[in-house]
Parts: sequence; C-alpha cells; structure tokens
Amino acid sequence: MADQAIPLRRTLLANAVALGPSWGALAVLYATGELNGRVTLLAMAGIAVLTGLLVQRYLGSLARFARFVGELSDAREPVMPRLSFAPATEELATAAATLAVGWRRQRASIDNLAASAQAIVDGLPDPLIAVDRQRRIVRTNLAALSLLGPVGPERDISTVLRQPQLLAAIDALLETLGDGNFVRADQSAVELSLAGPPELDVVAHLRRLPRAAADGSLALIVLHDTTALRRAERMRAEFVANASHELKTPIAGLAGFIETLRGPARDDVAARERFLGIMAEQADRMRRLVDDLLMLSRIEQHEHARPEAAVDLGRVLRSVIDLLQLKASSRNVRIELALDPMLPSAVGDFDELTIVFQNLVDNAVKYAKPATPVRIAARPVGADRLSVAVSDEGDGIPATHLPRLTERFYRVDTARSRQLGGTGLGLAIVKHIVNRHRGRLDIQSSPGKGSTFTVTLPAVR
Repeated sequence: MADQAIPLRRTLLANAVALGPSWGALAVLYATGELNGRVTLLAMAGIAVLTGLLVQRYLGSLARFARFVGELSDAREPVMPRLSFAPATEELATAAATLAVGWRRQRASIDNLAASAQAIVDGLPDPLIAVDRQRRIVRTNLAALSLLGPVGPERDISTVLRQPQLLAAIDALLETLGDGNFVRADQSAVELSLAGPPELDVVAHLRRLPRAAADGSLALIVLHDTTALRRAERMRAEFVANASHELKTPIAGLAGFIETLRGPARDDVAARERFLGIMAEQADRMRRLVDDLLMLSRIEQHEHARPEAAVDLGRVLRSVIDLLQLKASSRNVRIELALDPMLPSAVGDFDELTIVFQNLVDNAVKYAKPATPVRIAARPVGADRLSVAVSDEGDGIPATHLPRLTERFYRVDTARSRQLGGTGLGLAIVKHIVNRHRGRLDIQSSPGKGSTFTVTLPAVR
C-alpha cells in the first residue's frame, strides 16, 4: 500500500494545532522574564522540528487508515496497515476490517437469497409479473418471458398487456387515499383472452404486497392459463348435446312407430312388418352408439397407461380384412395389403389395435368409390417406429374439415354418415387408442382424390 503525499494545508494546520500549546507556554515564560529571547527561539525551533516529524508520521498513519477503510468499502480485502504512531486508529482499523468481513458475509447471504428467490420464481409454471406503485414492470419469471416475449424493466405493464379490464384492476389495487392507505382489497381476479396464435383463455390473479419490496415490487400478477379447462368444458357440453341429439332421433322414431302400431296400424300386417324393420334399424343404431360410447369411456379411463405387449401387425391387419371382406365385396371394393418383409412387431394391445384398423378400413370401404381399391401399407419407420397407411379413392375430404375429424360426433356429411351406419365416434376412438399407444395419427386428403389415414406406432426394439 504505497503512501500518498499529504496535502500541505493539512500538514500546516495539524502542526499549528500541535505547536499552539507549547509555543504559548514559551511565550508566557518569555514575557515573564523566565526565559531570554535566544533560549525561547531555540526551544520553539526544536519543538517545531520534533512536532513536525511526529505530526507527519501521525498524518501518514491516518492517511493509511483512510485508504484501508476506502478499500474495504470497495469490497476488496486489503492488507492491514501498520499504524504504530496512531494506536487508536489501529484499533479502529481492526474493528473496520471485522465489520467489513461480516458485511461481506451478509451481502453474500443476501445475494444467495435473491438468486434462490429468482430461481423459485422462474420455476413457477404460470407467468408472473411484479409491478411497482407506478404500474411499472419490476420483475418477471421465465414463463412470463415465454408468453410475452422480452420485457424490459421500468416499462408500464400496458405496453405488454393491453387489456383494459386487467389495467383497471391493477389501478384499483394500487389506488390510495390522501393518507396513503389503500382503497380496495389486497387481491382480485380478472378473466381475459390473449390474442394468439394460439388464443389463450387466462385468469389473472392480482395480489398487493403489505409493503413495497426492496426492488420496488408492490403488486404481483399471476396469469393462469385456463385454455385447456375452457376447451374441456366446451367439449363436454358439446358431447352431452350431441349424444342427446343422436339418441333423441331414434328414440322419437321408436315412440312414433309404437304409437302407430298401437293405433291405426294395429291390424295392418304390411305396415307392421315395415315399421318393425325400421324400429329394428333404429334400435341397432342406438346399440352401436351406446357400444361406441362405452368403448370410448373405457379407453379414456386408462389412456395414461401405456401398453407394453408385442403385437404382430400382420396378424391384426389380416384379421381386419377377413372381417370386412364381405362388406367390401358387396360394394365392389377390393382390399389390398402390402406388408414390408422387415416390418417389426408393434408395442401395444392386440384388441385395441384391431379396433383402430377396423375403424379405419371400415371407413375406407364405406367411402371408397365402387370398383376402386382400399390399400393398406405397413412398413418400418426408422429404428424404433412403424407406420400403417390406409388409403382409399373416394370423394376426399376438404382441408377445412381435417383438423376436426377426430372430434366426437363430428361428421363431414351427417346424412351420408348416418345412412352408412356411422356413429360419429369411430375416429375419436382411433385417436384415443393411438394416444394411449404413444403413437400419432396423420390424415391427408384431397377432394376427388381420396384420403390416407396413417398411424405411426412404437416398434419393438
């Protein structure tokens, strides 16, 4: 620690203070005649020289102490200076060093706590935004950055969330009276929609802190994504409405025919036979619908449990073709099967995979044009996957319908589907079974050129 020059003014002032008493005493002795002028001057000169040396050393010690304290305040760890000419200052330096060590430990602890707090905030799955009293953004977590993009500090929250209901709720939360007390309760919630893509349904939970945090945070906004919940509610409502509608029509028909048979057609043998045939068709339609609903319910109950058996897809596909061959022949449709010689076994459930390909091949036979083939092609895909594609040369499906084909009761042509005996649940069943097998269903179709449904499944390694 190199010594620096001590300012002349400080040196002169310190020497004057130190020499004042001794020189005053010599002046009094000279005035009373106790000392003559020569002795007085010599004494004054000697005292001045000795005092100057001592003061210089003392000032040097003070300067080293000041530099030492300055370096401690800069978070450095300087070497303790030797302050032999200022013992009290040396004690102060020791105390300052001890205080600095404690301060550094406290600062490290605070930094660790701050880092841990930010890590916890970043680990939250929901976006979190902290704002100050002026509604400026102070802190965000990773989920907020993922949802809203880069959010710079000191920006008003309205620059990233232009939602009037949310901004009004934040203003109400931060509103104060003249005495500084807050007007409203310390928490509230707002439902809003965030523009996409994709569009999100969000519930914003607002909470005011008891007092401003060290970084200025006074209110927290947590955005909870309810899109899946809202979609599930809509799907549940649509499902109940569709199921009720699907059952209501045949039930109404049965009730009408029964009433007719009890009344005007009681003795009409021909009408009775015709009505009973229609009633049997409607009853069979309801039976198929109930069977499909029960099957879909069973599949959904264990959709999270992945099957692990090895399934020979060649055997599955041949059994499906044998089952549907008569129906295909009645429509003058031939079913062609192409199995890759290197096709591995699939990881799955034999019965459920039979249901998948029975639905897909049955649909292809239903909608294929007469005298056209339905092609089934199975081949390996990479080292651990395989695919089965079912193609037809039917009328095809417009692109706008493709994303919704696997929804329950969704039909491109409702009248034709019912005429062909469809329940509107076949592809929904296929989708859930494929999901349970951790597979994928891809649909390609062009109007007038037919459709191809491709199921990709994990293969036995």
